[in-house]
Amino acid sequence: MRHIDPKQKSYGFAAALAAFFGWGLLPVYWKSLITVNPFEILCHRVVWSLIFLAMLLTLRRGWKEALLPLRSPRDLLILTGSSLMIGFNWLLYIWAVNTGHVLDTSLGYYINPLVNVLLGFVFFRERLRPLQMVAIGLAALGVVNSLIAHGQLPWISLALAVSFGLYGLLRKIASVESLPGLFLETMVLGPFALAYILWLQAHGASALFHQGLRVDALLMGAGVVTAMPLVGFAFGARRLQLTTVGLLQYLAPSLAFLLGVFVYEEPFNARSLLTFALIWSGLAVYTAESVMAIRGQRRLTGPKSAA
Repeated sequence: MRHIDPKQKSYGFAAALAAFFGWGLLPVYWKSLITVNPFEILCHRVVWSLIFLAMLLTLRRGWKEALLPLRSPRDLLILTGSSLMIGFNWLLYIWAVNTGHVLDTSLGYYINPLVNVLLGFVFFRERLRPLQMVAIGLAALGVVNSLIAHGQLPWISLALAVSFGLYGLLRKIASVESLPGLFLETMVLGPFALAYILWLQAHGASALFHQGLRVDALLMGAGVVTAMPLVGFAFGARRLQLTTVGLLQYLAPSLAFLLGVFVYEEPFNARSLLTFALIWSGLAVYTAESVMAIRGQRRLTGPKSAA
């Protein structure tokens, strides 16, 4: 493991913390656009993200790296698939937040790490360790409890967790860095998103330039709030231990949970608490097991890890 300067670790921690904090507060941003149709918000998010990412790539002189995957039909096909996954995930998240389901989004991103373990088992034949199976079992009990309590599967939570898990899986296969990858994904979706926005403008049905400067600024700012947390996360992930990043990832759904319960006052009863408690227990087991596995690996590698 390469040595990282303590100051760089501090910068990395601050960047990753800001990224997860920003993701956790996204419900506040999308709630501010509650008068706009979720699909129109998504289209603006794609178009303005594309513009903002193009500016970042220009500043970082990263165009060569960003366009390299276009030479590979395989990578281009995979990125097309990942763009559809992230587009669906973004749309569902925006719709859920603006229709009073912030708690469901929180539950979805709590479940996501355990979904990733399952996807690793299914697609990469990664062996499930005993405590990982316990963690997944506890999460499954939480889903069953929600099914019994509400008479239906927590489909919003599951769809968010699975779609983001599949997105991560596709990005892992494509082996493209985060910033260039996101640019190419938004470039795939961009023409369709722009066409829809122009169609709305032509028919006088667009929120842009018709609902005031505040809404205009929020729609245009969607690119910044999409890209900046990702940049911060990428910066931090390169400078922090995996366990630190793994613990920080729970900040975003925790903030969404607090917003859903205390700010937006969504329904939350004893059965809902039991669902979350089971998921939290699963995450606690999963996190503890991950820490033990990493420490065990370090003991095995010993002197090599200090290189």
